Amino acid sequence: MSSKKEQQLRKYGTLVVFFILQVQIFGFDVDNRPTTDVCSTHTILPGPKGNKGPVGDVGDQGMLGKIGPIGEKGDKGAKGLPGVSGKKGKAGTVCDCGRYRRFVGQLNINVARLNTSIKFMKNVIAGIRETDEKFYYIVKEEKNYREALIHCRDRGGSLAMPKDEATNALIADYISNSGLFRAFIGLNDMEREGQFVYADNSPLQNYSNWKQGEPHDPAGHEDCVEMLSTGEWNDSDCQVTIYFVCEFLKKRK
Repeated sequence: MSSKKEQQLRKYGTLVVFFILQVQIFGFDVDNRPTTDVCSTHTILPGPKGNKGPVGDVGDQGMLGKIGPIGEKGDKGAKGLPGVSGKKGKAGTVCDCGRYRRFVGQLNINVARLNTSIKFMKNVIAGIRETDEKFYYIVKEEKNYREALIHCRDRGGSLAMPKDEATNALIADYISNSGLFRAFIGLNDMEREGQFVYADNSPLQNYSNWKQGEPHDPAGHEDCVEMLSTGEWNDSDCQVTIYFVCEFLKKRK
């Protein structure tokens, strides 16, 4: 090959290399496709991590979300500090308290008496015995003789005074059917030993029903009379507390 031909080949080779470089620089391949299309068909390794960019501006607030479920009750908090004392109040009016206390005291006494009377009437309604002239009622409250005497008098009656056999039998049956063993009746010898009088101060006369061996009071303490469930009488200590029988006169029409 001549030196002239060698120079031409070198010139053409230089042009080819220059053309290939131009294609790579301007992004075209032999088929006129962009370089990105050519590169997409090949695997490209990621480059190194870049530096952190600047923080962007704060965006607008988003929409309010749904309300969540109510939480559990919290622990009780610590006790707060005491508050400031209030202002001094105005002086009150002068009260005559003594007079009102006396009034209230008397009112309480009256209420207590009324309650006792109501209780008595309830018991009376529950059961009584009667003759043509009188009602008889066993008071089931344990009292001594004097207390029993006053109890009957305060209610318009007296302790029962059996002055004949029929009345005595009625009261005895009443005591027995009430499940009692004994009860005070209106008879005593408190004023003079051995001289028995009724609750109305009338003397014991034609009728009596003493238990055998009674009255018997060697110590001088048995001055009041109780009736046994058998209808017999027995002198007893006036301070013992037992049930008693009251009598009430019937109102005449």
